[in-house]
Amino acid sequence: MIETKTRIVSVANGTAWVRPTEDSGCGGCGSRSSCAVSGLAKYFSRHQKLVPVPCNAAARPGDDLMVSVSEGELLKAGLLAYLLPALLGVAGAATGAANGLGDVGAVVGMASGVALGLLIARLLSRRSRLRTGPNPDSISQGDMT
Repeated sequence: MIETKTRIVSVANGTAWVRPTEDSGCGGCGSRSSCAVSGLAKYFSRHQKLVPVPCNAAARPGDDLMVSVSEGELLKAGLLAYLLPALLGVAGAATGAANGLGDVGAVVGMASGVALGLLIARLLSRRSRLRTGPNPDSISQGDMT
């Protein structure tokens, strides 16, 4: 399981809108003070989107929440988001070129394949596979009820 600590920003209709609280990825390592890329991470981290997470616990804004996803589900999501549009784009380009439409046909076929792949990925990814639970650190400190 891949887990991250989050803080609840708002709760409505069984959905908690959360924001990550721990540093991870770029800017999370010990060399962030001398790394030029971590400057970009600081800029983009100010513009983080809130993530909707189904939550049936008695959660309130400000509570800490542990969000987890299995490695297999993360792999499937990556393949769906990146590999499917790329494969359909190549297939579309090959189809356009094979029909004697030349470069313009290949470009139109590629764009159509990528668009179709993104649409399929979006339709198949509607169901959230995130699991939530109270943050164990918060429970030991008495923050969550």
